[in-house]
Amino acid sequence: MGRRGQRTRQRLLDSTAALLGSSTYREVRVVDIARDAQMSPAAFYQYFGDVEEAVLALAEEMVRACGPELASLVRDQPWDGPSAWSSAVGVADGFLDVWDRHRAVLRVVDLATDEGDQRFRALRTRFLSQPSEALVGVLTERRASGSPAGLDARAEAGVVISMLAHVAAHHEG
Repeated sequence: MGRRGQRTRQRLLDSTAALLGSSTYREVRVVDIARDAQMSPAAFYQYFGDVEEAVLALAEEMVRACGPELASLVRDQPWDGPSAWSSAVGVADGFLDVWDRHRAVLRVVDLATDEGDQRFRALRTRFLSQPSEALVGVLTERRASGSPAGLDARAEAGVVISMLAHVAAHHEG
């Protein structure tokens, strides 16, 4: 796809994101996205088969951009001594910030995942696995340096990341 095509596709994605932020996923129609992007519905169909496909593309962009961001929030903190508490608070705050910036897309990802759509489930899993793996690394490193052993690091990381995702998804409600 050339630069012009990429710009057109991005305008459609930006319009999709804006409409998801102002209405429910089920209310967003191709004609609304095209109108918002000042294009014809035919232009939309050159890039996406339906609204769901556009949302998948938005979610994929979010995973690529924010998965590493969440992982570095975990990995790049001091986790020993008195700084551990502020590191934990920083991770939680950063997680909430990422979730808030992408709330409209993540709401659809969660909904589609709950409804059994494996494509959205795979995206959600990839998104959350990045901070989870970073936390596994932190826990493993801490244990190797003499911190008390707990449960399996992967199990602990899974619980923490799941809790953060749930709180982030519902903290406004």
